[in-house]
Order: sequence, then C-alpha cells, then structure tokens
Amino acid sequence: MAMSAAHMKKLLQSIVVHGASDLHLINKSEPMLRVGGRLKAVNMPKLTPDDIEGMCYALLTEKQKKQFEEDNELDFAIELENVGRFRVNYYKTMGSMAAAFRVIPIEIPSLDALNAPEVYKRIIKREKGLILVTGPTGSGKSTTLAAMLNEVNITENKHILTVEDPVEFVHKNKKSIFSQRSVGDDTKSFAAALKYALRQDPDIILIGEMRDKITISAALTAAETGHLVFGTLHTNSAPGTINRIIDVFGGEEQAQVRAMLSGSLVAVISQMLLPKIGGGRVAAAEILVTNHAIANLIREDKVHQIYSTMQLGQGESGMQTQTQVLKEFVDKGLVARDVALQFANKPDELKNLI
Repeated sequence: MAMSAAHMKKLLQSIVVHGASDLHLINKSEPMLRVGGRLKAVNMPKLTPDDIEGMCYALLTEKQKKQFEEDNELDFAIELENVGRFRVNYYKTMGSMAAAFRVIPIEIPSLDALNAPEVYKRIIKREKGLILVTGPTGSGKSTTLAAMLNEVNITENKHILTVEDPVEFVHKNKKSIFSQRSVGDDTKSFAAALKYALRQDPDIILIGEMRDKITISAALTAAETGHLVFGTLHTNSAPGTINRIIDVFGGEEQAQVRAMLSGSLVAVISQMLLPKIGGGRVAAAEILVTNHAIANLIREDKVHQIYSTMQLGQGESGMQTQTQVLKEFVDKGLVARDVALQFANKPDELKNLI
C-alpha cells in the first residue's frame, strides 16, 4: 500500500515530538530524523519511490506539482495545524524523488532566550546600514535573524519588509508591521522584489539570501539610502564574508563596492551550531562590528588585516573572534575540546589557546 497524506502528517509530528531539526525521505532508507545534529532512523520500513511520491505529492498544489516536474527541485514552506511549520525541499536523486523538511518554530524566540550577545540589541537600533548573518546551512541564521526582527517588533514602530525563499518564521505585528514576501508566490525573484522594495516605504529590509550580484548590489544601495538591511550568506568567517561580497563584482567595480561596504556595513555575525556536552547544541558566533579602523581596511583593500583588528578591538565594541568563543565554551565545559577543534576555522590558533 502506497503511503499517503496521513503517513506524512505522522512523520512531521514525529519531528516535533523527538525535538528533531530535520526529516529526510530517501529511497531505500527508513525516514531519518536529525536530532542534536545527528541522524537517527525512524522505526519504519525502508521507503520505496512510490512511498515517497505518495506522501510528498499529498502536500502539493497543482502549480507546485507542475513546477517540481519541470525543475526536479522545489522549495516551499508548509504549516500544519497543531503540528508546526516546515521549510521543505523536494529533489531528485538517482531518478527518484527525495525530500528534506526543516522544522521552523511557530513561537519566535527572543534574543534573551537564545542567550544572544548584548551587542545584537545595540546594532538593530541603527537607522541604516547592512547587518549580515552568515554561516553554513543549518547554523541557525534564520533563527538569529527572526529573533532580531522580533526584538525590533516589540520595541519599535517600523515597517519591516522580508523577501525569503520561502518565508520561514511568520511574524505577528506588535509595535511594527511586517510585509513578508515569498519568492515564487509573492514575487518573481529576490532581484525583482528589491527593485520595488524602496517604493514600499520599508524601514527595515530582510533579504533571505544574497546569492548573486544583482541582489548584493540592491542590498548595498538600500543600506546606503537610509534603510537597515539584514542579509544572509553561506560564509564561515566575518572577513571571509566581506571578501565574498567584493569578489562577486568585476575588477573595475570592486573599488566602488569596497567604498559602499566601508560606509554601510554595520556588523557581520558568522555563526555555527556545535553539539554540547550532554546533548543539545550551542551557537558560536564570530562578531565583527564596523568601526573607523575596519572601515578603512575595507576601503583600502586590506581585508586580510581585519582579523587582527577584531582580536584587538574587543571591549566596548562587542567584537569577538570564533577562536575566543570556542575557547570560552571549552573552559566552561559546554563543548568538548575535540569538538571545538573540529569546528574551528583556525584550529591551530585554538589549540595554542587551550
């Protein structure tokens, strides 16, 4: 008997019940949950292509089915009453359908609940500029951004425009108002949404992914013209993020981009989630907050010197390097030494400190 919508709902409930972050459906394997960063099989028979298709198609509209059949890829979000909200990706592997589900909490966490550094509350008070939250997939970027926007929502009267693919956290209007736009459903592309964004009178713009030159250009322009812009990139360090943005542009444009960045970059937060001793995960964030010295280094094409400025410029600024945070986690007994070294961008530097 092929599996159906009811089986799918049960599986999605199991993600929530087990406190998992993800569910994977892949041919010739049991459904797999990711709990605390590790995969665990669900006690069920191995899935066939028909099982996966039966369950996955049950969640789609006709338009989505057509799109998946044309592209062999599909991104969307779904909310199941009394279960939760999920970000979903369907794809093909060796000719058969596969799916990845990521759970999105319906209750948006506060910065305090995330134990976020104090500097986050300070930077979101800025009137304009660019705040980047970066890290690999599954490093909690969306959660950090949602908590930052939630903080604005409960403290300030702003119009917050988000462009996401798909919309993940759904914000309720408190002091602020939200216009949340999903690429594909509400707008054709990030670039199209940003082209018209400035006419929608936003105070704050969130760009779910700065994946190409057009989007990055639009983000820089918006940040320069009096908007506070939040964006994400898949980079692992703060200086690496700055290089990635500059490298998207051709040689002749790079000087202008460096000038724009040096004037508008407020902060870069590069985070990753590490397994904690005793279960659960903890976020390690490298934080760069632009000051006069860092702005000069960006403008003068000396990004390689930013790291040492971050090591020195702590104190009031709230800056921290990933190495410092990992050392602190090991000292406090939060994270095992070998785990910290495994995740470190600069393992040798960390080894010397520990």
